[in-house]
Amino acid sequence: MISISVDSPFVHKVWNDVELSRMVEGGVPFSMASDSGGAIGRAYGVYDDVAGVDVRGRFIIDPDGVIQGMEVLTPPVGRNVEETLRQLQAFQHVRATKGSEVTPSGWTPGGKVLRPGIDLVAKVWQEWNPRDVYGEKKG
Repeated sequence: MISISVDSPFVHKVWNDVELSRMVEGGVPFSMASDSGGAIGRAYGVYDDVAGVDVRGRFIIDPDGVIQGMEVLTPPVGRNVEETLRQLQAFQHVRATKGSEVTPSGWTPGGKVLRPGIDLVAKVWQEWNPRDVYGEKKG
């Protein structure tokens, strides 16, 4: 895992030592890289030329270098680390099963998986329902 922004390594150090270390014991457990010219942000489509910054983007890239998931948010909306980890675990599960099992919405490790194939066509509702994960809406 790596985080990248247009900020300098010095700004990253201050951010980690003064802010993040007060929120996460020991600070950030991964590298923070500087994209001072915005080249990486441009390559991933998250660089804002007018503001001169990378907007908040999250990319899950598999061991083959293929983007499997991405999320881009504007600054006022925070990200959810637990959801990122859940998605990462889901991609790892699918890769480990070579696609013989797929993870439905809200899947968590140990949860129900689906086995794609002709037998599942028009029968997903019999195998899985969002209420299994999210519960019935009250009200």
